Amino acid sequence: MAKYIIKRIAMGILSIFIVATLTFFLMNLVPGGPFVAEKSISKAAQEALAAKYGLDKPLFQQYLTYMGDFLKGDMGLSLRQRGRTVSDIIFSKFPVSAGLAGIAVAVALLIGIPLGCLSAYNRGKFADNFIIVLATCGIAIPSFISSVLLLYTFGSRLNLLPTIGLNSAASYIMPVTALAIYPTAYITRLMRSSLLDVMGQDYIRTAKAKGLANFKILFKHALRNAILPVVTYVGPMLASLMTGSFVVEKIFSIPGLGREFVSSITNRDYTMVMGTTIVLATLIIIANVIVDILYKIIDPRIKLK
Repeated sequence: MAKYIIKRIAMGILSIFIVATLTFFLMNLVPGGPFVAEKSISKAAQEALAAKYGLDKPLFQQYLTYMGDFLKGDMGLSLRQRGRTVSDIIFSKFPVSAGLAGIAVAVALLIGIPLGCLSAYNRGKFADNFIIVLATCGIAIPSFISSVLLLYTFGSRLNLLPTIGLNSAASYIMPVTALAIYPTAYITRLMRSSLLDVMGQDYIRTAKAKGLANFKILFKHALRNAILPVVTYVGPMLASLMTGSFVVEKIFSIPGLGREFVSSITNRDYTMVMGTTIVLATLIIIANVIVDILYKIIDPRIKLK
């Protein structure tokens, strides 16, 4: 397993390098620049700022300079948040998004897996049909719609929950719910279909022939194999929620990394775009490696090569 992990880490580093390279050149192909939108400063001042941050140099030279600094652990200064480094911004915002995403994933797993099992156990019955309808609605409704509905209902009309920030335990309820609706619905459907597929395997029929109860077969024998697709989905989902929850963070005024990620794109903050993209790529790669190791723990028959 150690050889496999080292191999995956090496492949991950190569993937991060490719992502960083593509992001750098594609980002600079877009017309305009980080200082063009600042109408309050003169053309000469814009040129002076470009020279200060090295944006007046040839593109390939800028790339070599950035990658050299990055290998030393320096992601540069933010072009729009003057005086702040990209590392400082990312690591100050990351815990907020990570905490929010972690709770949302935990909620999705604690609700989605039992609902999927319940749906599969009652296949074709009212409970199954009802859960499928709920899961379909959860997948179909965008997060900004559910956020607005929660905000209007429990924040404005009923005045039960805080609507801004994460200043108390109650303030987590609405943003976590908005983030967890889609993954909960997806995990429910994924768990149901996977469990139904496993229930048709030969070893399950053997267990039934031995007279074991359906409930015991479902949770003792089938669940362990059926949960593998859910594990595959959870890793990348956690990484994407950490930086992809901009809409929810914007609606509930949460100062997280997702908000900074989208703001950096609209503001043409090149160094911030690079930093957040590299962090997201790294999180996804780490999540995939962890998922592969969990595969081996859950099912010892799987060979890691």
